[in-house]
Amino acid sequence: EVADQLGLSSYTEPLMATADYVAPTSDENVTVTDTEFSEVPVRLYLPRKGSDGLRRAVVYFHGGGWSLGHAGMKSYDHLNRWTANRLNAVVVSVSYRLAPKYHFPVQFEDVYSVTKFFLQSSVLSQYEVDPDRVCVAGDSAGGNLAAALLKDPEVKPKLKAQALLYPALQTLDLNLPSYQENENRFFLPKWLMVKFWSQYFTSDSSLRKAMASNTHVPVESSHLLQFVNWSNLLPEEMKKDHVYASSTYGSSELARKYPGFLDPRAAPLLASDAQLRGLPLTYILTCEYDVLRDDGVMYAQRLRVVGVPVTHDHAKDTFHGAMAFVLDPAALAVGQRLMNRYIEWLNENL
Repeated sequence: EVADQLGLSSYTEPLMATADYVAPTSDENVTVTDTEFSEVPVRLYLPRKGSDGLRRAVVYFHGGGWSLGHAGMKSYDHLNRWTANRLNAVVVSVSYRLAPKYHFPVQFEDVYSVTKFFLQSSVLSQYEVDPDRVCVAGDSAGGNLAAALLKDPEVKPKLKAQALLYPALQTLDLNLPSYQENENRFFLPKWLMVKFWSQYFTSDSSLRKAMASNTHVPVESSHLLQFVNWSNLLPEEMKKDHVYASSTYGSSELARKYPGFLDPRAAPLLASDAQLRGLPLTYILTCEYDVLRDDGVMYAQRLRVVGVPVTHDHAKDTFHGAMAFVLDPAALAVGQRLMNRYIEWLNENL
């Protein structure tokens, strides 16, 4: 963080250098290859076992604050290999371009291009995929990208389901109860999430500073706050002793320079009820010890209100990113339990 502040290196560089990458390796159950869809790198998992008919498919977007991660990271390779084998499904895991080199909407455009390419009838036919049984899924920033895709009228009717694992869904209120309670929590403290959010839109530190103090929303965008008003959207047990306070409005200039943080493609909770209505079956996983907990809880509530079928699993005993730690013996039991639940939901609903 000090090196980042001094401009010596990006905060993400050492984290990417230590990421546990694995080469595409096939086994007796799944054929794994690295390729490109619409000029975007993807890792493709094709089950070897036979099928009585067309297969299901999952298009998966990894997490990492839009700045970290790769389809070839060991934890994602494990998850998607396991998904393909357990469901006898085709899995497309996407390596979209990352910040700080690339800013919004590049990451969104990459996953959008891959999804549209895969949903072509000729491509689905090539991989023997049922066009009525395709799901988009992702964790954290990847959950954000999966949810954002479903706002597009070209994509929405073609997908049967979305699965969002501890997703980041809103940019307006970075002082939610979950942000306050987990400000210094292991793995994703508030300062790091603020950095990820701001860096998604710009390398200009002025936006990060405004987001850190929750003074980045201009008064002319105050109408959007209704979509993230936790006093109306959170259950009583999550409000606890927190008191909802009106926002302190910020610079209109920041919003003009970096309008992405007010765009529903970056913050899916900012979509109107009309845009949310008609979304497909949805699975949302939230974790108690997570600054992003309330994003997922509020999204589940908003979807229910407009009639979208939602399954919301809240893990009270774990933290953000728990599924990525399934290969760590200390976190294996919890991570495996969450992964099993995710796979069970896909098996029942896809």
